[in-house]
Amino acid sequence: MKESNSKHRILILGASGFLGQAIYKELCSYFNTFGTYRVSNKDFEKNQHYFQYNVEEDDVIEIIEATQPTIIISALRGDFSAQVIAHRHVFEYLKSHKTIKVIFLSSANVFDAYSQFPSYENDKTLSHSVYGHFKIKIEDMFMRLPKKQYAIVRLPMVFGAQSPRILEIKQQLTDNESIEIFPNLVINVTSDKKVTQQIHYIINRNKTGIYHLGSDDLVHHNDFIKDVVKSLGNYHPTYKQVYTTNDDRFLAVLPKDNKLPKHLATESKDVLKELHL
Repeated sequence: MKESNSKHRILILGASGFLGQAIYKELCSYFNTFGTYRVSNKDFEKNQHYFQYNVEEDDVIEIIEATQPTIIISALRGDFSAQVIAHRHVFEYLKSHKTIKVIFLSSANVFDAYSQFPSYENDKTLSHSVYGHFKIKIEDMFMRLPKKQYAIVRLPMVFGAQSPRILEIKQQLTDNESIEIFPNLVINVTSDKKVTQQIHYIINRNKTGIYHLGSDDLVHHNDFIKDVVKSLGNYHPTYKQVYTTNDDRFLAVLPKDNKLPKHLATESKDVLKELHL
């Protein structure tokens, strides 16, 4: 991939998490990349590009000033209230440092109050969940910046060989526990590998605005999870079917206005293939 600007310095908040680590691995060969980790870990402590940061106790501005990034990627997890405060500090910092840009990893849950259709980039957000509310709050904050200073990346369910969802399913299979499936839930999906490539592209091409980074096709949650289990080996699991409504309910984010090139698109079958590797 040709680099348009290797002068970028990138700070990934939450670089020790599943997605944060995947983004760090994708970008660190191309850009001067820094990351934060929360829990003491010898690998992170040895890496001069990783900084210990506890969102509930530490000041994010100290990390920003130490690393001097041109782009801040937020893949933070942790206490919602503490995250809102940390992101407010990032927002205030960006207001007075107009050459810095933020890429915020958001979620399809910002639309979880709308159940009849998939959601597109410019649809109004509305959520019934605490998680969705929290993501909307931070999205709204960053959208008060000039458009050239932010990219909001909304993600559906993200899978990968080491993703929390796959590790949980593997554990349930080992323990002979039933796996929850939602027969009426229509979703789209993606993988850590695809998301990191797409974020790399957004950085390279200096893209801004709102991006929906999910598979182009829609799948029923129960069908997809059953396919995931098949891809993991010869198991005979029990499933717990959870019905929240009688009709199909959508929780899917599709692109309409900000489409990425075809080679960066993905389908649910591609996500399953990656789990085979």
